[in-house]
Amino acid sequence: MASQSQVLVEVKSSVRILTLNRPKQLNALCFNMISRLLQLFLAYEKDPSVKLVILKGQGRAFCAGGDVPPVVNNIVQGKWRLGADFFRDQYTLNYVMATYSKPQVSILNGIVMGAGAGVSIHGRFRIATENTVFAMPETALGLFPDVGASYFLSRLPGFFGEYVGLTGARLDGAEMLACGLATHFVLSSSLDALEADLCKVGSSDPSFVSTIIDAYTQHQYLKQKSAYYRQVLDVIDRCFSRRTVEEIISALEREATQEPDDWILTTIRALKKSSPSSLKISLRSIREGRLQGVGQCLIREYRMVCHVMKGDLSKDLVEGCRAILIDKDRNPKWEPKRLDDMKDNMVDQYFERVEEEERWEDLKLSPRNNLRASKIASKL
Repeated sequence: MASQSQVLVEVKSSVRILTLNRPKQLNALCFNMISRLLQLFLAYEKDPSVKLVILKGQGRAFCAGGDVPPVVNNIVQGKWRLGADFFRDQYTLNYVMATYSKPQVSILNGIVMGAGAGVSIHGRFRIATENTVFAMPETALGLFPDVGASYFLSRLPGFFGEYVGLTGARLDGAEMLACGLATHFVLSSSLDALEADLCKVGSSDPSFVSTIIDAYTQHQYLKQKSAYYRQVLDVIDRCFSRRTVEEIISALEREATQEPDDWILTTIRALKKSSPSSLKISLRSIREGRLQGVGQCLIREYRMVCHVMKGDLSKDLVEGCRAILIDKDRNPKWEPKRLDDMKDNMVDQYFERVEEEERWEDLKLSPRNNLRASKIASKL
């Protein structure tokens, strides 16, 4: 089966090592991979002989996101409900990981974007390296930070989550560790030895796993131009705390006139190039996420993504994927074109049930016994 070759399984005593194995596609998650991961995680949770699950990627990426082009192809053919099946299973997997009763160690030695964040950030241990590149680039594609991102981004310090989610800014491993997206930083040259030691753990006690990883952890300094330095964080908090996207951009432009800075100008350009509808629904999603549990966030995000795929309000996902992933002209024609044209009542509709759609249902998440407080917040 393709799903078995795309997710490799190693049995090492009481540990299961799962390797995402589509290196030419940067381990982008397709429907078969999501279904396979969900099947394996549920089976391991019930198996008393399994104490720990390690998840990693083959090649230079952990996982660069979801395999979106087939979803877009279904939308173009009028079969958006097939895309809904993809996202339903993906969000269910994210929920299982967020509430998992056994430790999950994700080794983020490379690119971690979009859906890759969904299968790692919800787990208990997230190991960054000097090769890690993290981003949530959805607003440039006409989508929004999903896979439970409204939960984990909203729990980052200050308004850093709004900055990361709206701009698609890239973070390195040191920045991931500093803001709490990663729990540890380990040099890639030490990963084989770390993995070997983890395979000897013999226990599901997270403290045992943490002690092993701690022994390999390296202190990492932020780069000189990091967005996580205090003076930049102050600007982020001043600007991204504003009520609307328009006010955020205006605040950044005022900062740029007072003290010109390449980082501010890059941030403004990123916002102005992104889909206006995506920016507006993303900001509201992250703001609502602050007050919701992970299950509530995923249920709401499923409503949102179904509206995005159905395309009654905007067809920006199809256009964004055309411009960025297919034709690669990087010149999307967004509709609505301007932030001002994306009215509040239009934003509201993304958060409502998909009415007048036969047999459509909200995402159903089974009750779980291991629903803990935010593991991200606990690391801040």
